[in-house]
Amino acid sequence: MKLSMRRDEKEPSPAGDSIADYGQDAVLVNPEKSRWERSWPTIACGAGLFSDGYLNGVIGQVNTILKQLYGKAYTNSPAQSNVTAITFAGTVIGQLFFGYVSDHYSRKWALMASTIILIIFAALSAGSYGAGGSLGGMLAALTAWRFLLGIGIGGEYPAGSVACAESTGELKSGHRNRWFIMFTNVQIDAGTILSSLVPMILVLICSENHLRLVWRLSLGLGVIPPLSLLYLRAKLDEPEEFKKESMKNTKTPWLLVLKFYWLRLSVVSLIWFVYDFSAYSFSIYSTQWISVILGEDTSLWKSFGWGTLVNAFYLPGAIAGAYISDWIGPRRALYTFVFLQGCVGFLMAGLYGILGKPANIAGFVVIYGIFLSLGEAGPGDNIGLVASKTSATAIRGQYYAMAAACGKLGAFVGTYVFPVIQKNAPGGAASTRGGQDPFFVSSSLCLFSAALAFFMLPHIGQDTITTEDIKFREYLESKGWDTRQMGTKEYQMGSSSSVDVMRGEKSVEPAEKV
Repeated sequence: MKLSMRRDEKEPSPAGDSIADYGQDAVLVNPEKSRWERSWPTIACGAGLFSDGYLNGVIGQVNTILKQLYGKAYTNSPAQSNVTAITFAGTVIGQLFFGYVSDHYSRKWALMASTIILIIFAALSAGSYGAGGSLGGMLAALTAWRFLLGIGIGGEYPAGSVACAESTGELKSGHRNRWFIMFTNVQIDAGTILSSLVPMILVLICSENHLRLVWRLSLGLGVIPPLSLLYLRAKLDEPEEFKKESMKNTKTPWLLVLKFYWLRLSVVSLIWFVYDFSAYSFSIYSTQWISVILGEDTSLWKSFGWGTLVNAFYLPGAIAGAYISDWIGPRRALYTFVFLQGCVGFLMAGLYGILGKPANIAGFVVIYGIFLSLGEAGPGDNIGLVASKTSATAIRGQYYAMAAACGKLGAFVGTYVFPVIQKNAPGGAASTRGGQDPFFVSSSLCLFSAALAFFMLPHIGQDTITTEDIKFREYLESKGWDTRQMGTKEYQMGSSSSVDVMRGEKSVEPAEKV
């Protein structure tokens, strides 16, 4: 059966891999709901990613404090790399596990479970203790709790972001991308800023004579963000799209799914891997670079303060990018800004010999901040949006989870590779080449990502979630799969057809074939 619809005149999609904007009247807005009733599910679902920004970012400052407290006993041990990177391993496991749970059981309860895990293991990380007060035992405990914390962070991606994307369907067309971005990537960035601001304030309050208290409080305060969302998330209902399109009551036809989505998923995953490879590594090691530029005698709070200023550049790019994504589309925004980021990165690498001096720290921070801001306006804002809207609702949690897991794998690899790049540079990590080489690598990857997005990503419109569900159902039916099995049991009882019923419900008018 061939589905006929009207295609709006919009940005052309790459050949062979398009997501058409069928019928822009195909909306889910319920006019009987107030603006707050339509908005708060988006907020409750997405805002948990603040924890990702804070808890992943703060470990960079904690790492700096632990080096100052324990010296070579810490820096010469595997713990230095494990403490910063192990969370990413847990996050990958959490993403894949909760991606399955959110598709096959419940978006809401996957969110609740990840929230509870965040609360428990953020608290336990702050209280890490070794038997008999041993340093090795304490670091082993911190590593273990950070791994389990990562599982909770991972759950926020497929459960929270996917439910957030689906909830935006009830918002006004033309504003949906910005709402999604404001309560996903902007939350991550806000958490990242506080991850350096909070330790700075704590150092000023407690002084450098009480750094053990500082690092424990910095980790312990990570309990507050997920705790503040617990009540709102308990009130959530399942998104309407999930009720109609899920495969929770039937066996997922994975062979058909892979045939339909394998290329698109591969492209999205690769772009996310490349972005996180650079973004998270720069975030974690920025404080160390600033410390090297300022010199060893600089007080810790000043180092954290400059780090806060650097991280603050994330927000302008992320907020501006949220609006730009609605105006020109996620695909155009992604490839335009990641290309510009690569250009600025090469400029910074070329000027590092000048910028990497204590007298020019302000210039370093400004240009580095522009580099980060462009990254946020491009892939930072849009890669999660692309991942959440380029697949059907039935497998969206797992599709998103696999793409996001590739991103975290990139972050995990980057946290190990960046120090190696710096150490193997001529002159070592503290030399000019030690500062230049990470920017050369990152900028090259930015240009590679821009090419992938330009040539391989489809156009994504305001109603892509709705139209993608229709296209997926049509494909399944063309292969003989009965789509009346989809949806909750209540929805199945009233379902007598599939694509034809959906076309009628979603007001997609027939026209010429596409």
